Amino acid sequence: MKRNYSAFAEDIPPYSSPKAARETHADLKQLSAIPGHIYTRPELQILPGQRRFSKMPWLVPMLELLPPSSIGHLKEWGLSTIFVLAKNYNKLVHVWESVTAMVELWHPQTNSFIFPEFEATILLEELEIMLGLPRYQRGEESTIFYTVEQINSWSILVYITTKKNDLYSMTSGMHIHLLPIAQWITSQCKRKTTNYTAIAKVAAICICGVILFLESDGAISFGNLSIIDSISEGMKIGQAVLGFLYAGLTSAALGGPFYGSVVALELWMGMHIQFRAAEDLTMECKTMLNHPLAYVGGRLHMSTRAWCKMAQVKGIQAWRKYLRSLTVADFDMRPRFMHGRIIHLPQCTGLALRLLGNGALVSYNPDRCHLQCCVARTVVPLLSHFPPIQERKRGDAQDERDMRSIVVHWEGCAMSAIQDEVEEDDDATKEYVEALKKLQPAGGNI
Repeated sequence: MKRNYSAFAEDIPPYSSPKAARETHADLKQLSAIPGHIYTRPELQILPGQRRFSKMPWLVPMLELLPPSSIGHLKEWGLSTIFVLAKNYNKLVHVWESVTAMVELWHPQTNSFIFPEFEATILLEELEIMLGLPRYQRGEESTIFYTVEQINSWSILVYITTKKNDLYSMTSGMHIHLLPIAQWITSQCKRKTTNYTAIAKVAAICICGVILFLESDGAISFGNLSIIDSISEGMKIGQAVLGFLYAGLTSAALGGPFYGSVVALELWMGMHIQFRAAEDLTMECKTMLNHPLAYVGGRLHMSTRAWCKMAQVKGIQAWRKYLRSLTVADFDMRPRFMHGRIIHLPQCTGLALRLLGNGALVSYNPDRCHLQCCVARTVVPLLSHFPPIQERKRGDAQDERDMRSIVVHWEGCAMSAIQDEVEEDDDATKEYVEALKKLQPAGGNI
């Protein structure tokens, strides 16, 4: 039975002055107080993990063999950008030092990056635009119930398996190996079979597995296999992609393995921090030639002829120093690619939305990042009353209740209108920012 939105309402303390916000932000900046946080272990090498994010020699040759009809299906399902990134995956150069320095600023409870003057996070709306994924529309909450269903790997892989022994040979534990799947696609294309839809569905598993859901080298989980398969049925997967990335960032921030879309993270960093359009468009920045932005920038109306204002930032120590002193002025709050899109925010403290995936439920708190969302807040949002990462036990009765509770949260956010009292004048916002600038970094180095 669904609960009313009002059931989640809480008594919210009124916004009194920037002092309360400063105190809250100062508490968040104590990353060194979080047990096991890698901020206190600068010597820890978390990226790249052993046999993770390496080049895959089979990927591009397989994609080049795809028939036009199958590629048409991928475009129809909203995977055009993912397809472009996959075709250039072996060319991509990841700046691991910058990624590591960003992970060190990740707060596992709020699921946001903690900078000296503000918080920022990867927003759902941003992720959908950057990766060209079908955009989630409020009012479609009922379509997310599919994640409650049990995963039937046999029904998903029936396109490429004729015997259960074949299924066993391409799996290990709870993971699916992508290479045997790519080999099936290659054989079908060389034989010029006409099962274009099946080829497209299997190709979607490969390209989404590599770009969006990679956990270990060339393998994805059964849960994410189910999510990818739902794309052809018209399901929106942005929530699952972002939730998976959040969970991977939290894992890495606490000293565990990093997983999720490193491409999405670098696109987000590039949009907000690294790149600005150059006045001299004849100058080409070599550091951008194989950055993910070089392959999707045109789609986002960004010129590949740009200069990198941090081209001289090299090495992990330099990146740490730069990011830990990043100012509001150096962070593009509303990058051009957003085109003025509205950010949907919950209107109540504690009403944190929870991103849905087949592996975990992850809290989503965009209201904390008020400068990034361009919505001034009149209250200081507390930490979510939900744990940031909660492992799912599929098929469990509690899991069913959790899923339906989450839909109520999404519906509550959808029905909630922007309230007049949430607005602030420019002077109050400037006062807030100026007060934050006067904060002394915790520990002297963040």
